[in-house]
Amino acid sequence: MIEEEQKTEDRRGGSPQSVTRVIRLLEALCASNEPVSLADLSRRLATPKSSLAALLRGLADEDLVTATEGAWRLGPGAFGLGSALTEARRRLHSSDLVREGMRRLSERSGETVLLAVGDHEGDWVTYVDLIESRNVVRYSVSIGDRRPFYATAGGRALLSTCSPAAIDAYLKRVAPQRMARTTEIDPAALSEAIERARVDGYAQTVDQAAEGVTGTAGVIRDAAGRVVGALVIAAPSARSQGRLDELAGLVLDEAAAISRSLGFR
Repeated sequence: MIEEEQKTEDRRGGSPQSVTRVIRLLEALCASNEPVSLADLSRRLATPKSSLAALLRGLADEDLVTATEGAWRLGPGAFGLGSALTEARRRLHSSDLVREGMRRLSERSGETVLLAVGDHEGDWVTYVDLIESRNVVRYSVSIGDRRPFYATAGGRALLSTCSPAAIDAYLKRVAPQRMARTTEIDPAALSEAIERARVDGYAQTVDQAAEGVTGTAGVIRDAAGRVVGALVIAAPSARSQGRLDELAGLVLDEAAAISRSLGFR
């Protein structure tokens, strides 16, 4: 019964679910070095074979996919479309896509949003862009300001993408200093915080780099999976109490959206 209803929906041709399935189908073929069978695609996408077969036939009509020995792979039309999309992305610079996401995040959170990048030595983060909150009371920072990795949400988020050996080397090299009364300087506790950021996908600090400042950060990646920087919400701690989970969700959502716009899958 469910499959029959799905057939009816797919015949409508323009349903949002059908569009999503086309995207997931093309992504699955992009990720495979070999042609993929209909049965395998059905398992990977958790979609009935009858529904996928109809989509594949439509894509084949446009040369976006092609059948070969009972399996499917990308067709010449897909590569032409890919080239056109690459050219469009070149015209719209990556920095514009990141800044657009920062604006969205600032509007959604009501707070200042920063883009932080690490230096080559890995000891400091530098804020290279910001969108200021419209609130009268807000976190004030300037482009070019630097902060130590261990005391910032952005720094901890960036450290969480490093290898365990690189993190150990950093914690042995750095000599943490208190920047606020509650700044964490114990290497073991910092290691735990970095590991928590790796597991959770975001880092959050309260009164670490400065008194009364809460930071929440997630990592942005590009099409090659490289780390572009850390997306940071910086807010007064007094206004952040009771909404730490909300801020974390907003950062995760927008960091993922920006990464997708840069081609990360």
